[in-house]
Amino acid sequence: MHTNPPSDVGNAATFIAEIYGQDVFNMETMRNYLPRPVYKKLLATIRKDEKLDPDIANEVAQAMMTWALEKGASHYTHWFQPLNGSTAEKHDSFVDVDPEGNLELKFSGKSLVQGEPDASSFPSGGLRATFEARGYTAWDPTSPAFIKRTENGATLCIPTAFCSYKGQALDKKTPLLRSMTAVTRQAKRLLSCFGGPDNIHVSADLGAEQEYFLVDKQLYALRPDLMMCGRTLFGNVPPKHQQMEDHYFGSIKDRVLEFMVDVDEALWKLGIPAKTRHNEVAPGQFEIAPIFESQNLAVDHNMLVMEVLRKTANKHDMVCLLHEKPFSGMNGSGKHNNWSLSAPGYGSLLNPGSSPQENAIFLTLLCATIKAVDEHADLLRASVAKSGNEHRLGAHEAPPAIISIFLGDLLDEIIEQIEKGGTKKARTQKTINIGVDTLPMFPLDASDRNRTSPFAFTGNKFEFRAVGSSQTCAWPMTVLNTIVAESLDEICTILEPVKDKPEEFHATLNKLLQNIIKKHKRILFSGDGYGEAWVEEAERRNLPNIPGTIEALAALETPKAKALFEKYKVVSPVELHARHEIQTEIFHKEINIEAETALLMVETLYIPAVTEQLTQLTTAIAQMKASGIKAGMKATTDRANQIGTLLDILPGQVRELRRAVDEADTRAIQTGMDNLRSTIDMLESLTDADLWPVPTYAELLFL
Repeated sequence: MHTNPPSDVGNAATFIAEIYGQDVFNMETMRNYLPRPVYKKLLATIRKDEKLDPDIANEVAQAMMTWALEKGASHYTHWFQPLNGSTAEKHDSFVDVDPEGNLELKFSGKSLVQGEPDASSFPSGGLRATFEARGYTAWDPTSPAFIKRTENGATLCIPTAFCSYKGQALDKKTPLLRSMTAVTRQAKRLLSCFGGPDNIHVSADLGAEQEYFLVDKQLYALRPDLMMCGRTLFGNVPPKHQQMEDHYFGSIKDRVLEFMVDVDEALWKLGIPAKTRHNEVAPGQFEIAPIFESQNLAVDHNMLVMEVLRKTANKHDMVCLLHEKPFSGMNGSGKHNNWSLSAPGYGSLLNPGSSPQENAIFLTLLCATIKAVDEHADLLRASVAKSGNEHRLGAHEAPPAIISIFLGDLLDEIIEQIEKGGTKKARTQKTINIGVDTLPMFPLDASDRNRTSPFAFTGNKFEFRAVGSSQTCAWPMTVLNTIVAESLDEICTILEPVKDKPEEFHATLNKLLQNIIKKHKRILFSGDGYGEAWVEEAERRNLPNIPGTIEALAALETPKAKALFEKYKVVSPVELHARHEIQTEIFHKEINIEAETALLMVETLYIPAVTEQLTQLTTAIAQMKASGIKAGMKATTDRANQIGTLLDILPGQVRELRRAVDEADTRAIQTGMDNLRSTIDMLESLTDADLWPVPTYAELLFL
């Protein structure tokens, strides 16, 4: 539990300053523990993308171990993100013995830089055979090491990439780092076209908003579906849930607020800039959001956020549900990925700025993103394809499965003017002639928000809203970085030959952006993404509408996708194929686990409970007949008949679902589960509360 900070503001500020980053081997700690020449070399690797000098590895390892031991850590681990979407770690102690058998504590540069866990038991999608067990973890110095604590000890965690013996990426981090290199390299070219320095550092940034549910731990333990699947497979919404719109941003209950306070403290100690906490739309649903960071660090931090949420909830006798749709009939949970590129002296490159040069850079990147999303909407959709997200996308609570871009009224108007040649005036009375006249200052809230859009411009960034709450951000960001890199590459290739000829450059740029808008404006949509009218309009625009996971993942197998990722050295065709195989397999396994859990619950919980209810009713009917009581006889008999009719339906539905499972027919499994749910949920409303075998939605949702 947390250590309460002093109540007055001044001391609270001191408290936060003292704990922030205390368990992170960050820049300040490095400066204190490393010799200055070593620190400067490591800093160049972290901030300037320079290769790590192997000669400093031993000194860095020694300093890291000294710091970790002082923090109470007895072990270290290479912390990585395999293709199962989670994190992994193998712990080694610092303990060693000298030739005389005496204890010594050792941590070498070799142990820091590279580890060797068994790769055979992680999903590889065919990249590794079972007997090919060797895998390597490689230190990622751009993401700082940190201390992970338990009540009885601590472990030094070193963020690493994970690859096979042949160098193929077996993790989420490696392709992300490659994609960041690809997009920032092309962004540097773009800035150079506009007179920027050739050696400028460009950062690919991310802010990941995390939604989640909290339920009572004791009630959770009584729901096999929550324990096995992370979501309820059965259950009716209570009479009051989110329809009064009183939970969103409402007053946070004390029990939840105490949990949130502990979460913030744990995250701050890990150097994670947790910023926002609030109630979300559905009862029992909440959100936490951090400040923008470099994508690699933001992804690592989000993985830690999910872990901290789960661990802290457990300490408060609650369970954190990260599934995209824990409860049917109410809002599910997403993870909004706020994406941008930034550079020193420019800030966010998606901030329009106030000078002609800044305006032109902004509009060029904006058009590049429009082009990228339109050309590769299928890949963006595939990047968020998973079984949990199927229940959420397009369910009148989240972005539809149709990928589109929302810009807002002002930018829509500017885009329209560029398409027409930039001759008219915007509402701001400024002529849009790129690179010559000034695009007016574009306030962060110049347009309304559109929560129905999967990809929305929100002031100085794009918000990719379709990412699922349980997903790692790594792959969606890898895809987005790569498609924008391609778009910028093509634009820069046209602009570079004329970049030193101002008049020709501006004419070329105007024509280029005009052509991009004409060709790709179909992806722009500012209306209601939930409505059927948009589905029909999207079909007229020939935009892909891919609601199913398996169908969406097929985009990874196209020649276009393979060529794209190979060209920018993000993933090879064989690595891309492996990801398709793994995600497909995970989908089928998750569906199968859900089906087996549903069958287990129906056969061992629901049928016995409903049978007992029917027995009680028939016994009551018999007693009423014997005593000659007629009042209430019809109502009791009708209820018994309703229950009996539904009970008779269940064996056939169980057989159908079992057959679908045995035949591995995924769509039949989903249909069978829907049919079972419909019957069980009707029985829930007819069965006495004290006989119903699992906690209901009403019990689970209102902490």
